[in-house]
Amino acid sequence: MSVEPRETINAERLNRHIEELAQIGRIGETGVCRLALSKKDRAGVEQVRNWMEEAGMRTRIDPFGNLIGEFRGRNPELPVLMLGSHVDSQPYGGRYDGALGVLGAIETVQTMKEKQFTPDMNIEVVAFCDEEGCRFNKGLFGVRGMTGKLEEGELDRKDKNGVTRREALLEFGCDPAAFDRYTFEAGRIGAFLELHIEQGPVLESLDAPVGIVSGISGPLWWTVELNGFAGHAGSVPMPMRRDALVGAAKVIVALDELVRLQEGTSTVGTVGSLTVFPDSRNIIPEKVTFTVDLRDIVLSRRNELELQLLDTIQDICDEHTLQYLIREDTNSEPRYCADWMKDIVRKEAAAMGLAAPELMSGPFHDSLTMSYVCDYSMIFVRCKEGISHNPKEYSSPEDITLGAELLYRTAHRIASGATNGRRSDE
Repeated sequence: MSVEPRETINAERLNRHIEELAQIGRIGETGVCRLALSKKDRAGVEQVRNWMEEAGMRTRIDPFGNLIGEFRGRNPELPVLMLGSHVDSQPYGGRYDGALGVLGAIETVQTMKEKQFTPDMNIEVVAFCDEEGCRFNKGLFGVRGMTGKLEEGELDRKDKNGVTRREALLEFGCDPAAFDRYTFEAGRIGAFLELHIEQGPVLESLDAPVGIVSGISGPLWWTVELNGFAGHAGSVPMPMRRDALVGAAKVIVALDELVRLQEGTSTVGTVGSLTVFPDSRNIIPEKVTFTVDLRDIVLSRRNELELQLLDTIQDICDEHTLQYLIREDTNSEPRYCADWMKDIVRKEAAAMGLAAPELMSGPFHDSLTMSYVCDYSMIFVRCKEGISHNPKEYSSPEDITLGAELLYRTAHRIASGATNGRRSDE
């Protein structure tokens, strides 16, 4: 096999942009905190906007807080090729999650401009708003807004300080009143391509710098509330207690045990947030609220586990005389990447001399929502020890360069007429 020179993009510029963006919301030496719709998030968006414009794009921020850069093609009537990810972060996050996909997409367009390449269709680079979902406990907000998939009550969701999403959008500079005037134009987007760190250990275990994503696991998010009765910790006998925290602890352990029984599968379950009321050492907890995150690439298996967990919660509440409420925050089926796009990624990787393995994604991404309106594909970049959502998150400049180069080559091939812009299921 003949191997072409690997690097077309400007690797030094891309890695410099990653470093500079990481200074906005920096925590410690390597961490980042840019919560969605915060002042730090806005500062990050403005910096990215400057880089988009330097790359030759016209920019705008839509009503949902998405930053969009447009690079004009020969035929603006053709369905758009969209690239991107997000720049908001977890409260204790790293500098690569999301940001790599946005900055890699900007580098792709800037390289096209510098090489005087005009794509067949318009290319749009997007930094989606609030992919993470950690502030308002509901992720993929910007991409769902753009594609007309917001749900009732989204603007009334509150963060831990009581700020609603509506208030945060207004402070960010967006007008939620414009939501009613917005209509997603079906068919406008032909394909979506996202570069992202893997956020897992598979590529490192295979000694592979990049991978081709096969699909994204379907996430189920709950907020569970258990209600008992508060009493004095020193005087209420154990058999008479209605301790919501004991009930919650049993549910959490039961979830972990249910998922661990699915050995050798992609099933994962997590309780990542818990609040206790009244939160006093000498009062029996009356109310506990906690989150459940259950994911699987096989929907039938996840659905069966959901039913088992519901039965378990009922049994535990009966045992401890508790009441429960469950709010479903997110429920998505697994979504698979388009074969024709994977084929292009695979061929371009081979031309670079890379044997890129195919792997599924446990984390969800903006691609998950985009998959409902267009074909999509993802490229993963190896990250050290699979660490993510942590300041220790790290991908080497060399791996980042290979991933971004593969993104550029794939986008270049698509923008040169490798697709007619129609979905593969049409």
